[in-house]
Amino acid sequence: MVEWITSDAPVPYDTAVAEMEARADAIARGEAGEAVWLLEHPALYTAGTSAKPADLRQPDRFPVFETRRGGQYTYHGPGQRVAYVMLDLNTRGRDIRRYVEQLETWVIAALAEFNIRGEIRDGRVGVWVDRPEKAPLPDGTPREDKIAAIGVRIRKWVSFHGISINVEPDLSHFDGIVPCGIDGHGVTSLVDLGLPVTMDDLDVALKRGFAEVFGG
Repeated sequence: MVEWITSDAPVPYDTAVAEMEARADAIARGEAGEAVWLLEHPALYTAGTSAKPADLRQPDRFPVFETRRGGQYTYHGPGQRVAYVMLDLNTRGRDIRRYVEQLETWVIAALAEFNIRGEIRDGRVGVWVDRPEKAPLPDGTPREDKIAAIGVRIRKWVSFHGISINVEPDLSHFDGIVPCGIDGHGVTSLVDLGLPVTMDDLDVALKRGFAEVFGG
């Protein structure tokens, strides 16, 4: 059985990474079970392995953490649900692409419980929603906003890092970066879309959909 851990107070990023890596190593040694850790962080930016310095527009706005997860720059902060997923892929097929697809499916299923149609896009990481009420981009491309980010790391075939879903963060905080290297499109949240969803509501949806996607 997967253990669910929920932290009520914001967790410092370096503390979370240290605890997550320790748990992942224990899973790899067979000394601990799989876990999903639900938490929030204080306001900060993280730089993934593909981060481009030019995408950090306001380097002095919040602390910036180098991280060895995949991806580019992301923002974490209050009002955003982070789910760190520590699963033993040795027993789940050793298929990284399938694992990322499962994370995407999990996020989309959780959003669907609030009647939001989340979608993935070729060449763009994360989960997106159409915003037909907004003006299109200058080239005529319909506007889409990102509602969830995905960034994973695998070590000894144990996963860590995971997903983040915007419930009610301060969306202006994303202005300090080019989120995940995608310029032009914007960022949204459940509350920004007009849904009075709480963190607890989202947690219920995530827990309900997890077993259907991951089988445990």
